[in-house]
Amino acid sequence: MPDDHVVPARDLPPDYTVVAHRRGRTSLRCRVGGRWRQESLGPGDVSLLTRDAEPLWDRPAGVEVVQVPLSRTALARAGREMYGRDVADIELRDVIRTEDPAIHRTALLIGDETELGATGSGLMVEALSSQIAVHVLRRHARVRLREPGGTEALTFAQERRVRDHVHRNLDASLTLDELAAVAGMSRFRFARRFRLTTGTTPHEFVLQARVGRARVLLERSATPLFEVAARCGFADQSHLTREFRKRTGTTPGRYRSGTR
Repeated sequence: MPDDHVVPARDLPPDYTVVAHRRGRTSLRCRVGGRWRQESLGPGDVSLLTRDAEPLWDRPAGVEVVQVPLSRTALARAGREMYGRDVADIELRDVIRTEDPAIHRTALLIGDETELGATGSGLMVEALSSQIAVHVLRRHARVRLREPGGTEALTFAQERRVRDHVHRNLDASLTLDELAAVAGMSRFRFARRFRLTTGTTPHEFVLQARVGRARVLLERSATPLFEVAARCGFADQSHLTREFRKRTGTTPGRYRSGTR
């Protein structure tokens, strides 16, 4: 594949992305179940990718796709409305190629509304995205519901405040006490509810966000590794390398070389 046609996952959101292939043929290489797989994709095909898929595209001229981002918060909200109970966990699968006419049709409508930018397009996109979320939960995810009377999760507003605070302050230390204060609760209650809501600890969530920011800097700039470490809140370059390798399977230097 020519290097200028390889598009790394720099624009994909951290949770889940629905990709509808509108025109032309392309090749997509992803990490699925810890192993790299490649598929040829054309009009009518749909790809469903988690943040761990690390997609690499061979996208020659004439290829058109529509990407629809879905956050875990949006999926959990759709699940709560579908089942009438809070969602404890959502297991999402990476699907490089599938035929799903309902998702494909709805995604193309989202692309058309986004490009149109007319009055009411924002509302249309929001409604259509909710339809895709419901369809993903029905056909491409495993949903575990919270037991009635169980420990209460964070509200959507609390989770959003914490996520926004983390991403705005990745160059800082981001202590548990600080995040608990953003959510408006004690550190013990926050840690328990955060894990129940997101499926991970606050500490691990922050590290994942730091690594995600590092990936963007490595892909988009020639920033020295020690500066990448500082801008992403790692103690030093060794700390960056250790955590980056743990979550991506490679070093920051090799990752940067592979995206150029």
